[in-house]
Amino acid sequence: MDFDCFIERVHQRARVTTAGAIGATRATLETVAERIGGDEARQLAALLPREIAGYLQEKSPPRAERFSFGEFCQRVAIREASNVPDAISHARCVIETLEEAVSRHASSAILLMLHQDFAPLFYGPTSRLPQPQS
Repeated sequence: MDFDCFIERVHQRARVTTAGAIGATRATLETVAERIGGDEARQLAALLPREIAGYLQEKSPPRAERFSFGEFCQRVAIREASNVPDAISHARCVIETLEEAVSRHASSAILLMLHQDFAPLFYGPTSRLPQPQS
């Protein structure tokens, strides 16, 4: 999947402008990079188009930062200059598109790196990941 296709899918899912889709993608992936750390962010970036990979590589610290799902949502909202409910919705759209752009194994690995508290980002209506057991 190339950059334009990735952004178009986020645009359609999130029902935002193209600029909004780029902003949501950047905000979400920069925050993911902070949470998973440098090595994992570089591995994920290697699976993505160069422009999107840059979002993961620009903000990735050498070591993963430990912060909650709530903090993740706050960081995305701040970067996106939006409110938390919109940031969560947009982040889900970005993650859903990310799942389509990379292998199922890579998607599962990202969730494991983030922690199970981040499952709400992955278990959307069209997620390819196995649904959590009730």
